[in-house]
Amino acid sequence: MNPIGEIIGELCKVILPIHEEFHLGNPNSSIAICTLSSMDLLKNFANSKILNDVSIVGRLLSENKGIDSLVDYVYKNQKITTIIICGKEVWGHKSGHSLFKLHQNGIDENKRIINSTSPDPYLTVSKNKIEYFQNNVNLVNLINETNYEAILDKIKIL
Repeated sequence: MNPIGEIIGELCKVILPIHEEFHLGNPNSSIAICTLSSMDLLKNFANSKILNDVSIVGRLLSENKGIDSLVDYVYKNQKITTIIICGKEVWGHKSGHSLFKLHQNGIDENKRIINSTSPDPYLTVSKNKIEYFQNNVNLVNLINETNYEAILDKIKIL
């Protein structure tokens, strides 16, 4: 992360604290849902029966620490083989875009997500965990889909 980005990040933690938010479901499910920045969508899933059919529902707000956490979680919970990426993209961070670029291209020698257009797509997670993520997880691209019923229909197909 660049020094200015680190300063801005620290300021944001104080001014706009963002707490991790996720909801655990069926630990035997192979499906996870990522709602990007769509908090209402996350709440809809959290308050529904879908948690009986999915492992976890959470959000992804950053192209660095957020993706690190997601990749690490999938590595530790290897039953997850499919992640549905839905909801509104995070303005400025483009975390969904970066997640797909990581899955497609990996990282370079500086641990930067290859071909990401996000402002600070540098990861700290190990290359081994990234390779596991690339080889064992299928991403379903529903970025910008915020219709709860449409997403549920897609889950039923899976």
